[in-house]
Amino acid sequence: MKPRLIILTSTSLLFTSALFLGCGQPEMPTSSNSKTEPAEPTGKQYLATAEPAGSSPVGVVRNSCKDGDKIALEGIIGGSTEPFIKGLAAFTIVDPKVSYCPPEEHCPTPWDYCCTQNEVKENIATIKIIDEQGNIVAQDARPLLGIKELSVVIVEGTAKRDDQGNLTLLATKLFLKK
Repeated sequence: MKPRLIILTSTSLLFTSALFLGCGQPEMPTSSNSKTEPAEPTGKQYLATAEPAGSSPVGVVRNSCKDGDKIALEGIIGGSTEPFIKGLAAFTIVDPKVSYCPPEEHCPTPWDYCCTQNEVKENIATIKIIDEQGNIVAQDARPLLGIKELSVVIVEGTAKRDDQGNLTLLATKLFLKK
């Protein structure tokens, strides 16, 4: 083969491979189109009708709250490819200051924060919606609360810390920001 043809072929293969790696996959849903559209919520008793006062973003609260503190936490549903826990009203949220993949990246799962994973580690919390007895509600959070990936929410509840410093919020109310 001629050297010019080899270089052209190699360059074409590299470019084509790059399109299929990372966040730059073509013709995929944008960040405004997550996996599913939220349905009318079935768990209205867990929804706040007004935005809670005094909420703070995940990153601020994660570093300052103690086990048992009553808090209102704001974040965006995401942090992994599957931020929802199947069959439970539980999911993860990320501080709004952390960027997820923008629409022009054509990332199929912008809520996984694949481009900013190092920032997610210190700006994520697990949310568990609990009933009046303090048990996690055994229903998928999406139809229960009318939420989806990248929904912006404020959740109220009690902070629970583990030995590694991870933050879980045992939430009694959720406010979906429009």
